[in-house]
Amino acid sequence: MSETDTGTADAGPFAEQQRLFKLLSQDTRHLIIQELLGHPAHLMSLAELEYMTGKSQAAIKDQLETLIHAGLLARYTYEPSEGKRDLPSQFYGFTERGVEVLHDYKYLRGLPVARALYENTRKTEKIERHESAPRPELPDAVAEALEFDEPVNYGERLVS
Repeated sequence: MSETDTGTADAGPFAEQQRLFKLLSQDTRHLIIQELLGHPAHLMSLAELEYMTGKSQAAIKDQLETLIHAGLLARYTYEPSEGKRDLPSQFYGFTERGVEVLHDYKYLRGLPVARALYENTRKTEKIERHESAPRPELPDAVAEALEFDEPVNYGERLVS
């Protein structure tokens, strides 16, 4: 099996599937995807990702660049926050291609669990400030793909 310049295997019809599986299964990239799925806005700052994944900013940046290069994530800028010290202006979130891949690999089925884990994680004051910071809108197709009906808790029983 030969490797091309982009690192994808030239192995016929399953090459893209194998490349995506490797892309999604690397530990830090997998954590980034899970945290983005769980975030209420599905857009996170670098500081939020660092806190929630427990990985260094350098490791996260490397993997974000890999996911951006693969077309699964994009960098979104909220221009009114640029230049403000206490609010982030750069966020990372899914692209249309990203949500298509996540749908194909059944990641979107885990949205309710990812949200519950995110909401039940204790956050520092800084992370809460980042979480509530204004951010740009995701493209409509991405936002729609990431919507889910949150279950309603009636006593002990959850109802969807």
